[in-house]
Parts: sequence; structure tokens; C-alpha cells
Amino acid sequence: MLKEVLVVEGKMDTVAVKRALEADTIETGGFNLAPHTLRQIAAAYEKRGIIILTDPDGAGERIRRFLTQRFPEAGQAFVPKADATAHNDVGIEQAQPAAILAALAKVRRHEYKPESEFTNRDLWQNDLAGAGGAAERRDQLGALLGIGYGNAKRFLERLNSYGVTRNEFEEALAQLGAQHG
Repeated sequence: MLKEVLVVEGKMDTVAVKRALEADTIETGGFNLAPHTLRQIAAAYEKRGIIILTDPDGAGERIRRFLTQRFPEAGQAFVPKADATAHNDVGIEQAQPAAILAALAKVRRHEYKPESEFTNRDLWQNDLAGAGGAAERRDQLGALLGIGYGNAKRFLERLNSYGVTRNEFEEALAQLGAQHG
């Protein structure tokens, strides 16, 4: 049984999570979070901690940002879009148990004082920005690091605020290179 409560978007996400592991979930019901749902999330946050596991799409990112502002010490778990897509539908409910477990094994926490370890130069030098296929490389690297996908600006923000080390970054880049080499 997972100690933290997983915050997911809907009922089918809960079904997918329960196929992967024993865990309690709270469903947001989409972006229009009802006051009682926010109270439920706040109670779980205070008592057990929460892990945000939203869909790897625009709506899921908006929900994640909204919740992270209110619950800054929440864990962040990201299922890569490629692992959460089936039948032209993207969402946690499409993810296989192994993908959900892999995301939960790489939970990150947002840091109050983000480091400035990484700069735009790191993105440019590693073809993560301003190069053909940069979006795909960010997606793959984000999956390896457990920080999810983002445009170049958001990806850089995540590298610095989720405690990614230079060593982790370089190991993931090497792994990415080995996959394409």
C-alpha cells in the first residue's frame, strides 16, 4: 500500500492505478475542482502526503500547475505520453501497470529554492532546444529523468526545480544516445 494518496483526474485513472498497485486515489474530475475535492486533497496532503499523477496533456498540465501552487510539497509523477496513449486517446487510464509503477519510482518534489544548475545553453548543446527533433528528445529525456514533457522553457524550469543533478542529466543523455546510437 502506497503511503501517499495519488491525485488523478478521473475514475478510469483510478482503475488503471489499482491495476498497478494498492493505493488510495482522489479524483479531480477535471480542471473544475469542487471545493469538497480541494478539501479532501488538502486533508490527504497534511496527513499522508500526495503525489500528483495527471494525464500527459495540456489539461493534465494545467491541473498539475494549479495543484502544485496550492500544495508545493506534493510529489510529482509523470507517465510519458508514449506510455499513456492508446486508441488515439492520451491519459493515465491508457497506461499499463508497468508504466504507472515506473512513474511512481521516479517521483520528484518541487523545491522551494530552485537551483540554477541548468541553463538554456545545456538545452541547446544537447539538441533539446532549437534543433530538429528537440521536442521528441525532451520527451524522452523527461521520461528517463521522471520530470515529464515540457516545452524548452518548462523543461528547463523542471530540471532546476525538481532537483535533477548534473550527473543524473548526463547519465540520462548517455542512455538517450545509446537508444538512438
